[in-house]
Amino acid sequence: MREIVHLQAGQCGNQIGAKFWEVISDEHGIDPTGSYHGDSDLQLDRISVYYNEASGGKYVPRAILVDLEPGTMDSVRSGPFGQIFRPDNFVFVELEITGLRVTTQRVPNWWTL
Repeated sequence: MREIVHLQAGQCGNQIGAKFWEVISDEHGIDPTGSYHGDSDLQLDRISVYYNEASGGKYVPRAILVDLEPGTMDSVRSGPFGQIFRPDNFVFVELEITGLRVTTQRVPNWWTL
């Protein structure tokens, strides 16, 4: 069985990606909290292509959301399916340049620059 990691980058990529997850979740019977509420075994047949199954029977998108500003990430998080993502799915790098010093913020611990 194949597994797909969905990469969303920038404002456009994240806006399109957010809509993608709404549609694919509906097709697989996944609600905005990540719980399965479908009505057909076919919906679960290939669910592992796009989702990891977490504890409690929740499904989490196999996705990485990347942006250089917090606005787009905040709108995805507050959107209809924003709760379906883990905090580690969001890679947000805010560059703060003062003199010769560059700092990054809100980068998951598994992410190295």
